[in-house]
Amino acid sequence: MVSAVFHSPLDASSMNPSNAPSAPERPAAKVAPSVATVAAPSRPPFDWRGLWLRVLPPIFGLGLLVGIWALVSVSTGSSIPSPAATWEAAVKLFSDPFYRNGPNDQGIGWNVLSSLQRVAVGFGLAALVGIPVGFMIGRFTFLSRMFNPLISLLRPVSPLAWLPIGLLVFKGANPAAIWTIFICSIWPMVINTAVGVQRVPQDYMNVARVLNLSEWKILTKILFPAVLPYMLTGVRLAVGTAWLVIVAAEMLTGGVGIGFWVWDEWNNLNVQHIIVAIFVIGAVGLVLEFALIKLASLFTFEEVKA
Repeated sequence: MVSAVFHSPLDASSMNPSNAPSAPERPAAKVAPSVATVAAPSRPPFDWRGLWLRVLPPIFGLGLLVGIWALVSVSTGSSIPSPAATWEAAVKLFSDPFYRNGPNDQGIGWNVLSSLQRVAVGFGLAALVGIPVGFMIGRFTFLSRMFNPLISLLRPVSPLAWLPIGLLVFKGANPAAIWTIFICSIWPMVINTAVGVQRVPQDYMNVARVLNLSEWKILTKILFPAVLPYMLTGVRLAVGTAWLVIVAAEMLTGGVGIGFWVWDEWNNLNVQHIIVAIFVIGAVGLVLEFALIKLASLFTFEEVKA
């Protein structure tokens, strides 16, 4: 009688005399998925927690500011206008921001544009002078040792202390305000550019010396690309400082400008417009800062960003 013996797959593999690994088993045939399953890819769930973390904190911050403002308004007997009254004044003010009723009665839009024009002129002159001076100070040790004491002496001086010098030299309020912007904007650009040049790796300069590159090629091919992130940081700091100073300078010099407009509203005892101007000054400064940060991030290496 012949007996049949049935072995499991494990027994068959153990009885293999060569003990060689067996060929991989073919997977069992799978049932083809339905058309609906293929057409609908799985989507990650929406990150509601991340959305709330981005949206709620600014809302709570603004709510806290408005709440403190309302409490101060009530506690001072409405000598400080309430948020609601200030909002109504702002709506009326921005309904026609570019009106003209004479040289000393213009809308808030014209005043902001006049201040931005002064900042642009003073800042542009400071950039034309400060950035090349920063390159030279960082590049040459003799110039660095010569100018460092002067910069350390003049940089801490309040920008408004330079305003009388501008009035004396230029004999006009508008050039004196531009001079004040120039003198307060130049230091961040000089210092940051010089620091950027001094932090260029010495290996780069050694390669330039081996290749016998001219000073112009060293400046354009090595120094400028490496220093650009530091230079843009100085530009950003200079613009913020210039926008801070122009308001105080215009309060003293007069004319058309957001600083003079604030002072004129104070003389008219219109505190609501003063509060509106504070928010406008802050918003314009925020836009300038954000725009320059975005510009700097386009030319900044990752290690400098960190």
